[in-house]
Amino acid sequence: MKTEPTSVLLIDDDVALLEMIKLMSERSREMTIQTAQSAKEALGTLEQKSFDVIIVDYDMPEISGIEFLKILRKHGDTTPIIVFTGLGGEYAAIEALNNGANFLLKKGEDPRHQFRELVTMVKKAMERSAMGRALGTTQRIIVDMINFSSDPCFAIDRDGKIVAWNDSIEQLTDVPASVIIGKGDNIYSEPFFGTRKKMLVNLVFESEEEIKRQKYMLVSRIQKGPIVAVTRGLKKDGREWTLWMKAMPVYDSQGQFVASVGTIRDVTATFSDIALPDSKLDEVSQRADVASPDNKKSKKTLFNKILGKSSSHYRDGVILYAKEKKYPEAIAAFDKALEGDNKLAHVWNDRGTCYREMGDHTNALKSLLRAVELSPDNTEYLFNLGETLEIIGVMYMSNKYLDSAIQTFKMVVNQMPNNASAWNHLGICFKEMGKADESKFYFDRARDIMLWKKDTPIKRKRDEIA
Repeated sequence: MKTEPTSVLLIDDDVALLEMIKLMSERSREMTIQTAQSAKEALGTLEQKSFDVIIVDYDMPEISGIEFLKILRKHGDTTPIIVFTGLGGEYAAIEALNNGANFLLKKGEDPRHQFRELVTMVKKAMERSAMGRALGTTQRIIVDMINFSSDPCFAIDRDGKIVAWNDSIEQLTDVPASVIIGKGDNIYSEPFFGTRKKMLVNLVFESEEEIKRQKYMLVSRIQKGPIVAVTRGLKKDGREWTLWMKAMPVYDSQGQFVASVGTIRDVTATFSDIALPDSKLDEVSQRADVASPDNKKSKKTLFNKILGKSSSHYRDGVILYAKEKKYPEAIAAFDKALEGDNKLAHVWNDRGTCYREMGDHTNALKSLLRAVELSPDNTEYLFNLGETLEIIGVMYMSNKYLDSAIQTFKMVVNQMPNNASAWNHLGICFKEMGKADESKFYFDRARDIMLWKKDTPIKRKRDEIA
């Protein structure tokens, strides 16, 4: 049995955090900690010596925690690795697990409690390393991962039985985990649809056409990531609701599929309650098909010409509004681009931004909703939609719009946990709704990100041109 303290390499660009944890470890004598302020420094250290456990921050400049993890596993390093993160979304957890992480440790505010959790996790990582990554062990990690997530989240094993059902999804469905764990045969779909049917977690290996055949809309298969889709469901009280779903397969260290993880959000307010009457927007969407000839070759030639013109009109529109502030002229250019291809999400997005700059929030909302429908996981479009919903909510003192803005900004921070602007907007929305305690949490989070110098701005397509 090992009697000497466990050796740990701790990697984080937060110097204060490194010093605090190292000091506590020296006092406790339960483990010895060597620190590194970057993944590059840690890789150099690992060339000289080995450690029992490695703890690495998820979000670091230059080489992220996930990239560091990939490098070690690619070179056959089997050292237990704990990913240290402030992110509560399940996507980071799945990404870490699929790349060989043994544990996830969520950052907290209480240093002593944080250190106790870290010690406990190091011990468990050592135990699981000795056990190996058997199927049961991997599923245990999946359960930990689901409970780690702040989003409504659950997981099914490869036999289609529920293995994890977290607190957030209990609140969403009013179904306790004790009732649903171990159940299969699609019984877990009943709280969402009022009947049994295939959910997105059951369709992770199906084609987009099959997923659409199962009544899922706005299907988007993100490269090397999850499947996202929107569908209609039925609540227990008989009312319809709109559900945004994300699903992703999880594999063990041998590359064998072991589970499918799903996230579900109620986006009824965003996609339904705020729906506005049809307008000229629909006319723009339909113009592209009017003049198309029947001959397939002619159609292809025409499409290529139109696509080139669409790009040209989009560039003209960006210059008109980003540089010259000529919003009506920019909208006219964007309309011409959409006549060529009505499925250009970035054009709908910038069209909506122009309307918002003109104070026409009704048409802005229509265009931005169209952009999000076409690309439901794009952070730029979600952020712009959230801003517009927030503006309308503040103008009309409408909690319905403010709540929709909150749900939209939460989608942004789920993908970009260090986007200070999105956290700040969440604080504003909660403040406008009179929820001071909630707003302080989000304002503090935005402030801390800026103090840590970890802000990750949203990349905007128009910046490539403007």
